[in-house]
Amino acid sequence: MEDWSLEQLQTVPALIDQVHDRLVAAITSGDLAPGQRLTQESVAEMLGVSRQPVSHALQILKRRGLLIEHGKRGLAVAPLERERIMRLYQIREMLDGLAARLAAERCHSGHAPGVAIEALKQALEAGRQLQPSANISALVAADVAFHSCLHELSGNPEIAHTIAEQWPQFMRSMGFVLGADDRAAGIWSEHAAIVDAVLSGKADLAEGLARAHAHNAALQAATELPQAEAAE
Repeated sequence: MEDWSLEQLQTVPALIDQVHDRLVAAITSGDLAPGQRLTQESVAEMLGVSRQPVSHALQILKRRGLLIEHGKRGLAVAPLERERIMRLYQIREMLDGLAARLAAERCHSGHAPGVAIEALKQALEAGRQLQPSANISALVAADVAFHSCLHELSGNPEIAHTIAEQWPQFMRSMGFVLGADDRAAGIWSEHAAIVDAVLSGKADLAEGLARAHAHNAALQAATELPQAEAAE
């Protein structure tokens, strides 16, 4: 039995969600690597649960594109497909730009909730406090938290809902981008510039910076992903 560093779960309501979330975390962190085989039996034994919630969770992950068929042997962790990541970043570039614009307009009009503004500031500061040598999972989590706060400040919940489904795919690629020693600091400098524009109510600038940030992330992923796949 392979050791995926997954702790056993307690049997409680919503066990399917727990199994699903634990597997998503393992896939996005790389503990479950692309191509790694998963069966109901192996996952159930590793997490200390019955096969029924595992079966449901695996099918959900398959529909989300995180698992693929693995012949007659069950399922396997889906590969990181460069072209798919690039297409997702095209969509995210538009949505992040819209979120930043709407957030800036709310700040300019005085309608931005103080709690949402403070959450964005705190997310920025938390990310900037992390060292480039920090655990990749911590770097990725801080990045996701920042963008989630920006989406919240936009006042349009559909932006967050639309991106949420694809966060696991982004998080998988972000691990490679944030792993570069000189990249994390630059990312948080870009985040800071976006926040300054948003809080100053400069909608055009905020949108442009947010779109450029997403575009830069896509270019970095395009550079890093083929190297990572070739090394597997």
